[in-house]
Amino acid sequence: MERVETGMFARSKAGHDKGKLYIILRTEGEYVYLTDGKLRPMANPKKKKIKHIQPMYRTPEGRDLTKITDVDVKRAIVLHEKEEEHVKSGCN
Repeated sequence: MERVETGMFARSKAGHDKGKLYIILRTEGEYVYLTDGKLRPMANPKKKKIKHIQPMYRTPEGRDLTKITDVDVKRAIVLHEKEEEHVKSGCN
């Protein structure tokens, strides 16, 4: 099993949300609770099995995870996706 920690980015590998980027809110056994700040706010996280996500060994920078809000989550996800686009396009 892969190392999964609170605060990491994770991409869904299965389900109707396949490919969607989330932040891991918490872990419980074989499940994780995910938030995207929009459809799945911190107050109503998505429960998903660990085997159905691809964790990214990176966390949003400069944030105390105990004090983040849905707005912070949305910003972190948008910034991460922009970085991925930048890398894919080959720009330096």
